Amino acid sequence: MMSDDVVTKEDLKQFSLLLLDKIEILLEKSRFVKNEANDPEWIKSKSVRKLLDISAGSVQNLRTTQKVRFKKVLGSYYYNRKDLEKLFADEKR
Repeated sequence: MMSDDVVTKEDLKQFSLLLLDKIEILLEKSRFVKNEANDPEWIKSKSVRKLLDISAGSVQNLRTTQKVRFKKVLGSYYYNRKDLEKLFADEKR
């Protein structure tokens, strides 16, 4: 900036509006990314136990009775989040 350049209140107002728009866009993007990262479609057994506060045997029972879909990947079981939500939503009724 040269010594004879002057920044007016209007310049600052326009800059602040532009900056706020950019921040809002970044926040929306981060919320989307955060939701995707926090809500994976498949959840590991340990996370299911913590989330639902149930024992490993209860998680195994859900699997063996086929109440929720599951996958076994390299020795770890993963459970479908939507099935778990639906199952426990039905039980609350």
